[in-house]
Amino acid sequence: MTESNKISQLKTQLQTFLDQLDQLEPSETSVEDIDRLIEMLEQMERKLK
Repeated sequence: MTESNKISQLKTQLQTFLDQLDQLEPSETSVEDIDRLIEMLEQMERKLK
């Protein structure tokens, strides 16, 4: 995968992450929801290596 493709893919994933974060209702957010978001961040981090 080229560097530019990698960056584009990460931008898309980051936007997805931000969209999901915006949709969360603090009073209704579960530990599983937070775990899922953390996993998304970890996946993005692994792809940067």
